[in-house]
Amino acid sequence: MTAPAYKRILLKLSGEALMGDDSYGINRVVVERIVAEIKEVTELGVEVAMVVGGGNIFRGVAPAAEGMDRANADYMGMLATVMNSMALQDAMTRAGLECRVQSALSLEQVAEPFIRGKALRYLEDGKVVIFAAGIGSPFFTTDTAAALRGVEMSADVVIKATKVDGVYTADPKKDPKATRYQKVSFDEAIGKDLKVMDATALTLCRDQKLPIIVFSIFKEGALKRVVMGQDEGTLVHCD
Repeated sequence: MTAPAYKRILLKLSGEALMGDDSYGINRVVVERIVAEIKEVTELGVEVAMVVGGGNIFRGVAPAAEGMDRANADYMGMLATVMNSMALQDAMTRAGLECRVQSALSLEQVAEPFIRGKALRYLEDGKVVIFAAGIGSPFFTTDTAAALRGVEMSADVVIKATKVDGVYTADPKKDPKATRYQKVSFDEAIGKDLKVMDATALTLCRDQKLPIIVFSIFKEGALKRVVMGQDEGTLVHCD
């Protein structure tokens, strides 16, 4: 059997991906399907670290956050990522996967504090590690958290799971002539503002020579194809 193209990955999962077709919240069926795909790649020997967003929960209370202090609103978003991480951990445990949640905020009753050395040992032992609460500071996105944790964990690649199957020349929903990039350089992605990740995350990955793959989490088997190095999604790479 062909070996995976990557030994250790950082999977960035949006909070919106967890709600499926619901208007907000966590869809149990969707979570179980995503966990099944993660389990499939761990059985190939791939070490999986994760960062999950909180848009599925925070979006539900966003109107109440209008006019709030930005830092307070960001902390609310971080707490939403902790809830999503706990839901994923529960689903993984029921699926027979060992999982640990490490939080950048101090929430010892529900998650371990982020400790780099411990996280690395968990990965080496075959456990999935979910990094919750972003980087623990406001004004930074979970994209930036994914880039930072990917570098800290010495990941081979950051894999961003989205609703579309890669990066396109234009919005494929609005422009029928839009085409998918198979590969694109960091400089081109930044220069053309291709919305791969925010500029801070892209710059960090570029400077640390950490490639990014953007793919659709809603395509069955897509995650496995990505880690096997097949033509799935879009690879963002250094020149």
